[in-house]
Amino acid sequence: MASVKPGLRLQLLLLLGGLLLLGLLPLYFAVSTYTRVTLQEVRYASARSLGRAVAGHVSEARERRTQAELMELLHSEIGASGLEAIGVYDPQGKAIARVGEPVAVDQLPESVVPGSERVFPARTNYGPGIAVVVPDAHGAVAAVLRTDDDAARVAPLLRLFALYTAVIAFALLLLSYFVLTRWIVRPLDSLGRAASRVVQGARKLELPRSGARELTQLGISLRQMTEHLIAEEEALRRKVDEVEQATRELKATQANLVRSERLASVGRLAAGLAHEIGNPIAALIGLEDLLIEGGLDEAEQRDFLLRMRKETERIHNILRDLLQFARPAQGESAEGGDVETAVYDTVTLVTPQKALQDIALEVDTFPDLPAVRMSREQLVQVLLNLVMNAADACGAGGRVVVRAEPSSQGVRLTVEDDGPGVSPKVLEQLFEPFVTTKEVGKGTGLGLSVCRGLVEAAGGHIDLDPDYEGGARFIVELPIVAHD
Repeated sequence: MASVKPGLRLQLLLLLGGLLLLGLLPLYFAVSTYTRVTLQEVRYASARSLGRAVAGHVSEARERRTQAELMELLHSEIGASGLEAIGVYDPQGKAIARVGEPVAVDQLPESVVPGSERVFPARTNYGPGIAVVVPDAHGAVAAVLRTDDDAARVAPLLRLFALYTAVIAFALLLLSYFVLTRWIVRPLDSLGRAASRVVQGARKLELPRSGARELTQLGISLRQMTEHLIAEEEALRRKVDEVEQATRELKATQANLVRSERLASVGRLAAGLAHEIGNPIAALIGLEDLLIEGGLDEAEQRDFLLRMRKETERIHNILRDLLQFARPAQGESAEGGDVETAVYDTVTLVTPQKALQDIALEVDTFPDLPAVRMSREQLVQVLLNLVMNAADACGAGGRVVVRAEPSSQGVRLTVEDDGPGVSPKVLEQLFEPFVTTKEVGKGTGLGLSVCRGLVEAAGGHIDLDPDYEGGARFIVELPIVAHD
């Protein structure tokens, strides 16, 4: 679940509240501390004055009153103006009398230093207090006064100051809220809504009429950017229309080129077919004319008939290869073919051939290759074409290597030779029908075309390795049969 971020108003208020807290809280503590210290100093000063007054009063009473009257006077002074205990000391500093609340009396010293005034903290029944020792003509007088009423006097003042501070802070926050809303937040909201309308399809950015100078400048910049983007969008739309028009024209041109190429292919096919079939037909017509004229003995007639049969078989083979080229998809095998068996069947077929008597034929097959999506017969046909072409290319003393190995696409077959390689003139048309580098009468130019049709019908790929040097290498990639 996505977290909801606080709005700008809340963030600004929190920031201002934090700043006010950082500014006013130390001020509150400073004022309260200063007030307590000031009141304490005032209380100490009052205590000294009160102690001196009590000492003077007691000193006068010591001259005029008896000991019993003095004690009565001391008891009557207890409780007045926060006085908790009174001690009277002789000229040697020894305590003569100590009266008052027991806790406060315990704070009076047993003896004092004659002739020196002293103020020190003390405890009373009501909390903290101070003790004042004031010397007089007859010794010294000590008084313990409570100061717990300081807190009572300070607390209302501090509460009033805290209330005043809170009211001022709240007023500042409220004023800041309205000012920020009017000058910053509301113009930003207006800009956001205007931008949303542009996103939904509006063609113009409506700017807010109020706001700070920076926000007004921001709105102007956004409007300029919007106008620029709209102009770019229009230009891009025109470019897209132009590209679509160019694409349509290109498709039309491509269709014309395809038709032209198809017609050119048909023309090359017809020319190649006429050339390949024309020669044996011409020979057949010549031989038939000789037979029709007569005058030939039986041996000559038999020789002419054998030649005619040979030319007829040549025409039959050409037409058979042409039909095979036209129907390559029938070569795919659902059950699959054994590559290793096909390789060795091919070797068995080509070994007795006279063209391979002086050629070193090497076979390198990976063991346990999976079945491929071609029948064994079609595999033999492809390998036979490639091996015979390699043998014709390298000639006597050459070397032909047949390899079968696994690959990322299934099984890879390679047939390489150490012949002169493929001429760059026919490289681009190597797999087209009736394209051959052999002499007239030694090839139909349909072998590689048939091989490509068979391989591609099985979902594979056949090509000439462009990086191979020292001859030619044909690579056949065949997919394997998928088992359920």
